[in-house]
Amino acid sequence: MECIRAGWALIKEKYWLFFGICVLGMIIASAGPFGVLMGPMMCGIYYCLFREMRGQPVKFDMLFKGFEYFIQSLIAALIMMIPMVVILVPAYIAMFVAMISSLPKPQPGQPAQPPNPADLTMFVIAMALFIILAMVVQLVIGVLCFFTFPLIIDRKMKGVDALKLSYRAAKANFGGLLGLVLLDMLFSFIGVLACYVGAFFVIPIHFAANAVAYRQVFPSLDEPESRDDFGADFQALRPRD
Repeated sequence: MECIRAGWALIKEKYWLFFGICVLGMIIASAGPFGVLMGPMMCGIYYCLFREMRGQPVKFDMLFKGFEYFIQSLIAALIMMIPMVVILVPAYIAMFVAMISSLPKPQPGQPAQPPNPADLTMFVIAMALFIILAMVVQLVIGVLCFFTFPLIIDRKMKGVDALKLSYRAAKANFGGLLGLVLLDMLFSFIGVLACYVGAFFVIPIHFAANAVAYRQVFPSLDEPESRDDFGADFQALRPRD
């Protein structure tokens, strides 16, 4: 909650500017196949937030600065998708097989029969397990890869190196990051309940809170020491040479 409050304080004077930057960035990110546009857009959003933190001017077209890091952000995004593919694709196939097996086999000359209640129950259970698995995988990836795109834009790191350092930093600050990611998911879910439109209005706060959390772990290169404003969960961790 401290990160979310600090994130709101960061952007509230320019909320509608960051609203446009973040929403357009998310729309463009979702438009590209296999996440090819996700990395540049994430980098562009964090580029604007870090400029705001430093008190520098932020313009709408700065969102597209993320394309200067296209290759490294694409590499990171594709690697982040591997666990989703490896784990969720077999689970999806298993759920599809369960759905097909729950359908009654047609008999010649007989009217169509309703599904067997036991088979239908098994399908519902399989679907629920698939949804839970997808949420858990997304949560774990979200925590372990939390710092990846900010590291690429802030420290000019390569995609693979940013993923490795993000993993180390996430392990060192797992409790705080897990709480922040869960709060982000909760607020997004509440926004979805508001006819889905509400989810768009929390996106800028979500990114601003993440940028605040990042800066507590990775202080600005212009600052010799980090400020521990958010408790012991967030620890300064500088990249190794």
